Amino acid sequence: MPFKRLFSLYTDRALVLLEEYCKKLRKPEEQQLKKAIRKVMGIFKSSLFQALLGKWPKFH
Repeated sequence: MPFKRLFSLYTDRALVLLEEYCKKLRKPEEQQLKKAIRKVMGIFKSSLFQALLGKWPKFH
């Protein structure tokens, strides 16, 4: 399996795990961590990050 595809699968799995973890963060003292995790998730979902993974549609 090509490296980019494998890395992409790991990234997708990481997003799922981070989302599940965020749902468990409910205490007031955990909100700063939750905000930071959501920021990381936003980066993983960004167009730039997706393009670096090779998920962006190729234009000819």
